Amino acid sequence: MDSNFVDYVKICCRTGNGGPGSIHFRREKFVAQGGPDGGDGGRGGHIILRGNKQHWTLIHLKYRKHIIAEDGVGGLGSNCSGKFGKDIYLDVPLGTIARDAETGDFICEISEEGQETILMPGGRGGWGNAHFATATKQAPRYAQPGEPGKKVWVILELKLLADVGLVGFPNAGKSTLLSVVSAAKPEIGNYPFTTLVPNLGIVKYHEHKSFVMADIPGIIEGAHEGKGLGLRFLRHIERNSILLFLVSADSKDIVEEYKVLLNELKLYNPELLDKKRILGISKSDLLDEELESEISKDINKRIKGKNKIPYLFFSSQTTKGIKELKNLIWENIQ
Repeated sequence: MDSNFVDYVKICCRTGNGGPGSIHFRREKFVAQGGPDGGDGGRGGHIILRGNKQHWTLIHLKYRKHIIAEDGVGGLGSNCSGKFGKDIYLDVPLGTIARDAETGDFICEISEEGQETILMPGGRGGWGNAHFATATKQAPRYAQPGEPGKKVWVILELKLLADVGLVGFPNAGKSTLLSVVSAAKPEIGNYPFTTLVPNLGIVKYHEHKSFVMADIPGIIEGAHEGKGLGLRFLRHIERNSILLFLVSADSKDIVEEYKVLLNELKLYNPELLDKKRILGISKSDLLDEELESEISKDINKRIKGKNKIPYLFFSSQTTKGIKELKNLIWENIQ
């Protein structure tokens, strides 16, 4: 497996403690008993997630298990506030979701370049004694302590952002297609699960236009239960605008194979069925015109009504139908 692709990390985040407020009284020449002038404590450092499109993976956080922000500094006299604790910025790829590791609760999502979201806030600084002076109590000898920081285990999960996600059983020809239409160089082999991690490729289109295609590890029946590569790849499909289902032309039953793939997505997340879908019959260089016509009739007969799906035949080896496939994808993206 390509150890450079990491789409899941668990980290311990500890934010800074707030600094304590100051207990201090103004002392100047000719002022024997000045009033309270204790400043506030500085807040503790935040831990902040920041979107960075230069990152495609969470590998840079894989071995950084403990993230500890700086404590705030205590307040001073003359109403001087303490220095804030230094914030820690964690740059993450677009499509990163943060959850509480203990409860599974959603914390935040990073989907735009430069987006900054406070993952965990630092503790607030305490008020100095100047805040507590009243008409009846003009010399308070107390101040607030700083608020303690938080310590929470957080899960960061990456869901790839791509225009088109390739969905198919192992050996359907997903990696080969990606290598033909883009500059991506995924590992290709004639055996199941050659692709163990998602691959992204930028597909050039007419007049300097382009779209992003994701080759996602193959599905097997029961993937929604975590079988095979299971949930690891299914979460990446959630972020794709269009799903391109690939079924090999040498499949025993193309329509049935498509329905099994569709059912796995439905069982994992029914909302995936709301996405636009295209059916591509790969390795169609194995078919003659007569066989192609028979398969077309079968598809039209068994997939109809609201379940109807645009489909076409193509071959990555001979590039037959590749141009038409790119056109169809572009039309659906728009």
